[in-house]
Parts: sequence; C-alpha cells; structure tokens
Amino acid sequence: MTHQLLLLIESNTTGTGRLFARRAAELDATPVLLTADPTRYPYAAEDAVRTVTVNTSDEAQLWKAVTQLATEAPLAGVLTSSEYYVPAAAALASRLGLPGPAAAAVGACRDKSEQRRTLAAAGVGVPGFAVVETVGAAVSAAAATRLPVVVKPVQGSGSLGVRLCADLDEVAEHARTLLATTANERGVATPGRILVEEYLTGAEFSVEVFGTAAVVTVAKHVGPLPAFVEVGHDVPAALPGDLERALRHTAVRAVEALGLGWGAAHVELRLDGSGGSAGSGVSVPKVIEVNPRLAGGMIPELVRRACGIDLVRAQVLAALGRPPELERGMYGRASIRFLTAEQDGILAPDLTEVTDRAAAVPGVVEASLYRGPGEPVGPAADFRDRLGHVIAVADRPGQAARAADLGVAALAEAVSYADLTPQRDLVPEEALT
Repeated sequence: MTHQLLLLIESNTTGTGRLFARRAAELDATPVLLTADPTRYPYAAEDAVRTVTVNTSDEAQLWKAVTQLATEAPLAGVLTSSEYYVPAAAALASRLGLPGPAAAAVGACRDKSEQRRTLAAAGVGVPGFAVVETVGAAVSAAAATRLPVVVKPVQGSGSLGVRLCADLDEVAEHARTLLATTANERGVATPGRILVEEYLTGAEFSVEVFGTAAVVTVAKHVGPLPAFVEVGHDVPAALPGDLERALRHTAVRAVEALGLGWGAAHVELRLDGSGGSAGSGVSVPKVIEVNPRLAGGMIPELVRRACGIDLVRAQVLAALGRPPELERGMYGRASIRFLTAEQDGILAPDLTEVTDRAAAVPGVVEASLYRGPGEPVGPAADFRDRLGHVIAVADRPGQAARAADLGVAALAEAVSYADLTPQRDLVPEEALT
C-alpha cells in the first residue's frame, strides 16, 4: 500500500521535531522532511526519515519540490515544529487544500508588533509597548516608560535577542545591535523593527491551547536577568482556581482575537505584578506572546507524562484531517529543569557518571546533557546555551518540581569552574610587563 505523505517543513533540532516524524509513521503516514540543510537534524538520519533538500525560504523552489512529491504519493498534510516556518507551512497547506491554520492569521501572528496591536485592539491585556525602527526612537520610547524595559525583535524564538535594559544607554546599545541584524540564525531575513515594552514583574505561565480549548496551564521558571532564558516548567501549574480560570480565559481570548483556532497554540502570559483584580484579587494576566505552534522546552512531553495527552500526536492527527485526541487520561505532575552555566566553565571528562547520578534521584525519569566532555561553556543568553535537562514525575503537587530541582543540581556537577583561573595569574608578574 502506498502511504500518504506528511510534509514537515524544517524542524526544531531536538524534541518535537523527531516526535512529529515518529507519530506520523505510527499513524500510517510517511513523514518527509523538507530542509535546506539536512545536517541540522541528526535525528532524520538516525531514524531513517526521508529528507528532501530544498531552499525552504524560497516559495517557488519549495512548491516545485512539493509538486514533485505529489506525483509519487498522495499528500495528506503539512506541518512544522519550527517557529520560523509556521507561516510557510500554513501557506503551503492552504495552497494544497489541506488542513491547517489560516495562513494570513499565522503570518500576522508571527510579527509580534502586529500581534500586540491586534490583541490590544481586541481588549486582551498586553504589556505597554512601542514599535520602533531607529535607535533614537527606541530611547524615546523607553524614556516614556518606567525603566527597566524589555527590548526585543518583532520576530524570534527561544528568547533570542530579548533583553531587560536597566537604563537608556543599555536600551540604545541593545537596540543598535538588534537593528543591525538583517537575518536570524536560520538565515531568514528579519524586519527592521523592534519592540520596546513594559517589564512585568509577576510570575510567568503558559497555556497550551488546542483549537479554542485550553488544555493545560504551565508554570514557567526563568533564569537570571537581563536574559529571559526558560530554565524550567511545571505541568500542570499549581494555582488557585480563580487565577487558573483567568489565565485560561485570557489565552483563549488571545487565540480567537488573532484569528487562529486550528491546532496547537502556545500562549505565554505574565502577571502584571500590580495587584489588580482578576476575579478574587489576583494580579491580571497579560499576554507576552502567542505562538501558533506547539510549545518548545519539552512541554508537550511533560503534558504527556502528567496528563496522558499527546499534543504531538494531536497535532499530527489534525494535519491529517482526523479528530485530535485530547481526553485527559492521567492526573499526575511533571517538571523539567534545564542546566545552565553560572559563569564560564568546562564540562567534565566523564559525563556518563554525572547523568547516572542525576537519573538516580527518586522521581527523575530522564537526564540528559547536550554537550560533549571537556567542552567550554558559558552563561546562557538564550535557549541555545542550555546544557542539558532532567524530567521528573510524581503524583502530588510540588513533588515533581522538588525532584527536578535535585536532579538538575546533580547534573550541575558536570560543570567545573575551578580550572578556569586566567593564565596571567599563573606566570610571574614581570613576564606580563
């Protein structure tokens, strides 16, 4: 029997990208990864995923490759697990008459400045913001806002380019850096605009939405400022009922206001910290951003382990035109903690011993390091600087989080800081003159 093809337009390098291909095969669809650089995704070769090399940023070349595939077998769906290629996948699905989100809504959503304007116009709470195109305009916008402010690109993923600026000099410096960048790390052209926005001081959460239904609320942990690197998640978030309802309601309103409502959406929110009322005296949730895709940071895996809901499978089913499976089958807890370096350091020569100790912590079900023995490491500026993770599961609130904290503390033994004494301290002072 000739299987239908599920086209995967690029991917993330770990986690759900691999799972998309595996779930497609489980559902009797053949995954085909279209990518400009197959070496970016080692899992494709390891899992024998068929790969087509094509410039995925060139609409004409992508269409040519897709129409060739259509002569070989029926095309059943189009997906991506990469933030940067969600618009391309949506546009391609629409052109082929296959299931997918509204392409225009996805395109507008990917531009955070357009997203902010749409949400604000719909009465959905967002931080105060200004969209600027020059360093001078960024400084003026920051001067009109209470410092510190957040300065970030209008497009991006994984906290790339997002920075808390304490004063106007920092605003100018970071704005200059962002505006001088003409392409992102995937080589895709970037707009010449940035956001200067109010810094919210309350706790951070995400709500995982599917269609227009809130599936689960996730507590987020962020690393040291001025970066905003996500260093952990707890599923589900342990919250009072009124705050849980407020977060879910705000997330669904945001998805609807943006014209989404097909498949997965990852909605990031933060409490305003002002003590405003949302039901019974809780701080008001405001939307940081809506991502028209599944969450990263291994959140879908946490949801599967805690709730028995496989969001990756649900997304693949939706792309294949089949009903998603979102019934909750478990009521456990799951947490992840990512390892980051406190300062410049180096990884130990024997990492297996360290990961084994982390995995032996009661409740930890997975421990992994992303780098090799002896590699130099430094403080995390964005998600690419995370060094590894542990996942823990438990039956009661707090237990999984505590186990994950202990597990990542054990994993941290992989990083050595003591051997990095500057060489100038090891030679006679006269040799330095």
